[in-house]
Amino acid sequence: MLRSTTWSAVLSLADEQWGLVTSQQVEATGIAKSTLARQVRNGVFERAGTGVYRLKGSGAVEHLELRAAWIQLDPATPAWERSAAQGVVSHRSAAELFGLGQLPADIHEFTLPQRKQLRRSDVRLHRARLDDADWTRRGGLPVTRPRRIAADLLAEREDPGAVGQIIADALRAGLESSADVAAAVAPYALSHGFRSGDGLGLLRWLLELSGDPDQATWIAQAARPVGRGDA
Repeated sequence: MLRSTTWSAVLSLADEQWGLVTSQQVEATGIAKSTLARQVRNGVFERAGTGVYRLKGSGAVEHLELRAAWIQLDPATPAWERSAAQGVVSHRSAAELFGLGQLPADIHEFTLPQRKQLRRSDVRLHRARLDDADWTRRGGLPVTRPRRIAADLLAEREDPGAVGQIIADALRAGLESSADVAAAVAPYALSHGFRSGDGLGLLRWLLELSGDPDQATWIAQAARPVGRGDA
């Protein structure tokens, strides 16, 4: 039997992490590896990844596999204590988390400031330093903002039409301003056949590919001088 105080600590930890705990976190409460293994055999926990377990009966959670992969990036640190340094959901995974575009996200993608290896074929790690303005939180997970998603996907030579659809979806949902998106994609203008730094031209082309009926309005907003309001 587990001591009630120890068991309460584990339950509290799982409750704050979508029903997920890691073996390191459980051991930190004083529970031995053998005890954790027994609880798995008894059906109290189920494996959700290498060293990651899910409390049975904790309820349905969206993007559970993505959350488990993120937890695994830094198994000793509780979810609420993490910063961008422990990994941010990015690229296709970030688009899926926001519900933007239609790119499949069968591989979990994260961006970290330092090199890290994770022996999982369904996880891809990108190395980059993110500014505070590059990411936010959604559903309790740190995730790159739509403008950064678009920039990252262009850097990866993703299909421009798919990127344009992600941008259109983000603008329609009010998640970004077209001016901010134009600034974010500007570094990739030259590689896509536009003048160096021509983020507005690149944005116009991407939105044209999306076929969204409001593309002209968004381009006009992006081209409006800073500080000038509507007449």
